[in-house]
Amino acid sequence: MAEHAIPGDYLDGYARILADVSVTGRRLTRDELESRRVLGERAADAGFGLRSLVGAHLAATRAAWPTAPASADRVLAAVQQVVDAFAEGYERAQRLAVRQEEARRREFIDDLLHGRSDLGRLAERAERFGLRLSHAHAVAVAQGPAAYDEADPVPRQVEQALIARFGDRSILLTTKDGRLLCVAPGDQDEVLAYFAKQAYAATDGGRVAVGRPQPGPGGVVQSYEEALNTLGLADRLELEAPVLYAADLLVYPVLTRDRQAMADLVTSALGPLTAARGGPRVLMETLVAYFDSGCVAAEAARRLSLSVRAFTYRLERIHQLTGADPADTNHRYMLQTAVIGARLLDWPDKAL
Repeated sequence: MAEHAIPGDYLDGYARILADVSVTGRRLTRDELESRRVLGERAADAGFGLRSLVGAHLAATRAAWPTAPASADRVLAAVQQVVDAFAEGYERAQRLAVRQEEARRREFIDDLLHGRSDLGRLAERAERFGLRLSHAHAVAVAQGPAAYDEADPVPRQVEQALIARFGDRSILLTTKDGRLLCVAPGDQDEVLAYFAKQAYAATDGGRVAVGRPQPGPGGVVQSYEEALNTLGLADRLELEAPVLYAADLLVYPVLTRDRQAMADLVTSALGPLTAARGGPRVLMETLVAYFDSGCVAAEAARRLSLSVRAFTYRLERIHQLTGADPADTNHRYMLQTAVIGARLLDWPDKAL
């Protein structure tokens, strides 16, 4: 904004202060300094640039410059005090505005991810942050070894990488409950894939889950909950992949939709393993390794650091206790489904 566009109200009393200082040589009083700070705050709230405001002060200084050469040092000292106080007030207003904006942003994010606000009103607020909730959106959630908030270096590093790569693409990056979140339009898979790559590197090997694109104002919270559930599944199933997509794991929520039916299957199929010496844990680990290795006994034995003979003995013991043979295709599906259910239900650590 040009200097001539700065209203004189923001220089109120400035010429008088310079005239008085040039005569007396005094420093500005506390009230005078505070008045400059207040004017700086008002100018910041009005949207004027600090550079133009300082220019306006310098122009007013030239206009009020004293004729006596001996007064020059006094006036320059006063100008320094005035500009410093004015800038302090300006920066104070700017910091307050930033804090208020951060508070509004955090409130919006909380409402967005929990669906606590009226959806119509939420959609209006979303436009301020670059989101059009009438479109489909997908959410990726990154979880690292530490909890993060928006002031930490890790979220800033990931955000800078996304902006450098994609610019302004209606992307919202934030944190929630110590995790990093990226909300992106549902048709921009490359954004979330790049976020996952950057978050994995920045969190030193964290895990990222990506929810499916969901339409409408409530789509963000649905995709967010899918991503969270996927992280939970990954922990319970001990999945090793650093990036997991909810669309690839839909079978697991289906299996646990009827929790009581799944609990009955686990109890019926695997309950007899509790009669094994030392409990069911060792034989459960045997089944997990067997199914995870594609039912190849040699590979499963290697994973458990066992000889093939010792591993085969364990499979025979499972057959004896349960009546189901893991190597029999007629029994395998039932046992594998029960094992998945046991891991999802945290059995045998938790009673069913």
